[in-house]
Amino acid sequence: YSTMRRFLYILISITAALLQACADDASVPRVNATVEIVPQTDVADLTIDNEQLSFRNLTTGEATTFNTTGAISLPVGFYECSYQADVTYTNGSGDDAATVKGRLSGNAEAVRATADGIRLSLPVYLVADNDDFIFEEIFFTGTRRTSGSSYIGDTYFKIYNNTDHVLYADGLAFVESKFRSTQSYKFSPDLKNQAMTVHAVYVIPGSGTDHPVLPGQSLTICDTAIDHRVSNENSFNLSDADFEWYDESTVPSQTDIDNPEVPNMDKWYCDTKSIFILHNQGFTSFALARIPVSKQEFLTDYYYTYNYTLYLPSGTFPMSGDGFKIPNQWIVDGVNCSVESDRKWNVLPAAIDAGWTWCGRMSSDSDRFFKSVRRKMLYLTADGRRVLKDSNNSSLDFNPACTPSIIEVQQSAVNASGEKASTITYDGVQIIK
Repeated sequence: YSTMRRFLYILISITAALLQACADDASVPRVNATVEIVPQTDVADLTIDNEQLSFRNLTTGEATTFNTTGAISLPVGFYECSYQADVTYTNGSGDDAATVKGRLSGNAEAVRATADGIRLSLPVYLVADNDDFIFEEIFFTGTRRTSGSSYIGDTYFKIYNNTDHVLYADGLAFVESKFRSTQSYKFSPDLKNQAMTVHAVYVIPGSGTDHPVLPGQSLTICDTAIDHRVSNENSFNLSDADFEWYDESTVPSQTDIDNPEVPNMDKWYCDTKSIFILHNQGFTSFALARIPVSKQEFLTDYYYTYNYTLYLPSGTFPMSGDGFKIPNQWIVDGVNCSVESDRKWNVLPAAIDAGWTWCGRMSSDSDRFFKSVRRKMLYLTADGRRVLKDSNNSSLDFNPACTPSIIEVQQSAVNASGEKASTITYDGVQIIK
């Protein structure tokens, strides 16, 4: 099976290369694109200072970027489109009016360039710069034993203080989406631009000032805060993590491990009867949120039921589902994840994340293990503090398929053969001197 999968992957790669060559061939017709930017905001005196419009060919993977929305031509084909702009606008009115800077962000999932060209009306959203934590790294793939079998329990994520002042992690929620980027349906009611549908909500405990994080520092939150090398020599030690999520399983064969030395996150909700693990192929999206209501109020007032239609060769089937909704205004950071071969849509709206990132290029990609997504570093301040990139577009902000930072620091295994990490980086790419 593994040999066949690799053969198919090679065949897909060769096909993509041939399609790329065709796309680069001058004989492939190019067409003009007319893009109308439609800001979804009522702020006054909105001025676009600079803009960037990107088209990624869904067949070849080639990305083309323009610094204008006019005078654009592209080869005939299918594209996804993303838009980013630095803007200036007036905030407030009268004596309280002030000129402020911000960003617009938008995307379109499927754009067809035909012989008639492209005519695209693109809704874009004003992105708020939240004075709060951001994802620094997400390690959802896990490791593998020397036998080649996958190992669960050593996944983690890091949240980072990218500001110049102390932030408090108390009350910060980590959530995973219920919907997957590899399955796209027309949900009714459609809440994408109002809320994120989630199936897991875990909250950092505290009274408000119990967990300060200095500028340029991060917290590590993991599945199981133990030394995983005891069970898997290719894993690493998470016993000094800052928090872990813990589940009281009702399935006797699937129980969790609780390290009493590491605080547990408050479990508000998870739709599993056993233990919660991150989707290890990256089909789901993640967010950090500040929930301004109590747990009971959230569980009472933010329940969401939806309907959709499942189309199969054997017929058409009406379906329904449920979950909980996190209003978009509660979200302080979000990251779309997927795999290139199976991706259908971005679960999060463009106002939160106009792009996506990845660890595997195809479904069940065996190369995804021992890899994480890590936010790019922009620069170091004079006192050595990292400033990370945060444009609300994960395609631009993250380095995909990186060696995880904890593996680098602990010089643990980077593959199932046990090869050890030998390099330490700031962000999975830039080497620490």
